[in-house]
Amino acid sequence: MKLFVWVQSLWSAVFHRSGADREMEEELRSHMAHRADDLARSGLSRSEADRRARVEFGGLVKYKEQSHQAAGGQFFESLWQDVRISGRKLRQSPGFAIAAILTLALAIGANAVVFSVLNSFLLRPLDVPDAGSLYEIQHGNEASGFTSYPDYLDLRDRNHSFDGVAAWSVSVVGFDAGENPSRAWIAETSGNYFDVLRVQPFLGRFFHGSDEHGPNSAPYIVLTYAYWHDHFQEDRTVVGRSVQLDKHPFTILGVAPPGFHGTLLFFNPDFFTPIVNHQQVGGVEDLNARGARWVFMAMGHLKPGVSPAQGVADLNSIGAYLEKTYPKEDGKMTFSLASPSLYGDYLGRPVKAFLAGLMLLSGLILLAACANLGSLFAARAADRSREVALRLALGSSRRRILRGLLTEAALISLAGGAVGLAGSVVLLRALSAWQPIPRWPLHLSVNPDTKVYVVALLLALASGLLFGLVPVRQILETNPYEVVKAGSSAKTGRRVTLRDVLLVVQIAQSAVSSPWHWRTRCHWARTGRTRMSSPMRLRISGRPMPHSIAASTTSLPDTFGRRARRCFRAESLPGMTTKMRRALRW
Repeated sequence: MKLFVWVQSLWSAVFHRSGADREMEEELRSHMAHRADDLARSGLSRSEADRRARVEFGGLVKYKEQSHQAAGGQFFESLWQDVRISGRKLRQSPGFAIAAILTLALAIGANAVVFSVLNSFLLRPLDVPDAGSLYEIQHGNEASGFTSYPDYLDLRDRNHSFDGVAAWSVSVVGFDAGENPSRAWIAETSGNYFDVLRVQPFLGRFFHGSDEHGPNSAPYIVLTYAYWHDHFQEDRTVVGRSVQLDKHPFTILGVAPPGFHGTLLFFNPDFFTPIVNHQQVGGVEDLNARGARWVFMAMGHLKPGVSPAQGVADLNSIGAYLEKTYPKEDGKMTFSLASPSLYGDYLGRPVKAFLAGLMLLSGLILLAACANLGSLFAARAADRSREVALRLALGSSRRRILRGLLTEAALISLAGGAVGLAGSVVLLRALSAWQPIPRWPLHLSVNPDTKVYVVALLLALASGLLFGLVPVRQILETNPYEVVKAGSSAKTGRRVTLRDVLLVVQIAQSAVSSPWHWRTRCHWARTGRTRMSSPMRLRISGRPMPHSIAASTTSLPDTFGRRARRCFRAESLPGMTTKMRRALRW
């Protein structure tokens, strides 16, 4: 009940300020009137009693402000004032505001893009039920999941750790539904594929292990939702229709649910067919060849209570049996478990390392942006030193001034985060629609989700706090008396001058040209050249400079030119000692 009363009071203080002020003023005037009546009854005149009552109560504004502060509305009102003042200040400096917002937008946008890719590939679970217990069975001596179909059958039937083990492979076939024959990418799956993944059909039904009765015994197709939408315009009558795969008849059984395209994140097949029909769709009779490891992946859900280590031990016992029984085909059979989303450790490890490096690089970019904005804020605070001193002299607290600066930084960071996030969304959608290899069904689904938006918001707030705290010490050490006394000539901070800008440009040029210099020296050392022909021909990154630029070096003043050419040639000669080189320099 007390909480409800406090919330109601806070709501009235913030959103119904005028009504609350009117009620408060009426109550205060009522108290003053009662006090004046008491004084009048004691013998004072009415005018004197009113004056004495006003003196005893003091100013009405003070009591109203204290009442607002007690109700909690004063904080929100002062915060709104800080927002309005900060917005006004930024409008007065549009160049600074645009530069700061764009700098932060680039940094936050880069972090949002990298985090969205990392989230899509590593953090977001597969779109299947109980994805946490789904593991790929890969070889222990190599990061590969390729196996033969007979070995898969042994792993499926002899293990005691998995609820079921499914297998699948990739193939390309000619698809003919009666008109416009085309090429299609398919996933050849074991009969229990959908049962192991615990996926339910969107339309029709899936094929099962009971549909398999030997090679070429299950001529069935399950379409993906995207292929059904694009090629059949979501026609529900396709279920039961007969189509041709490489001129072999197959029957469409159903449609997979939206968003499901298997367990490999970047591979989107057009439809699924039973693996026992490999001869018809693959054109090779190696289904039962133990030495032919053409099955792309075997995977399954661990049973509840079974750890990955126990599952690996169980699989290795099966591997030992296969080594003993089939020494020629299965020479070394050890296994490990990995996530199937990036084909186990084959792609998982390099992708994780690459994304970790990108995330570190984007974080450094954000820190550099915060450092630059911190310098701009310090210079901006120095320019406003007289304003700050006057506010301090008039009674404003340093805490309130700092809060205003932090509010300005927060506005810039939120605006920069919004612009950067909008740009990252556009880029991520373009990446999701991009097909790097047109002939292959490879898609990078990196659309942002709630995690990306939350991370972008947190980065924006953290960035605003970082560069907003830079001028804190400058504000705390401001002496309002000295600043006001000295007038506009007083400076509490160092201003950015043209010299500083030129110094930064010079350092940047040195940083860029330094690698060219060392590449040139390395080229001379590698080719054995110790002197330069005339006209001087420099090589930068393996490319000769234009003749006009090289020839211009021969037009130096006589004294400078002779000494420069002499030192350049002599210092590069083999056998030159340090003392001899020092004597040639000026």
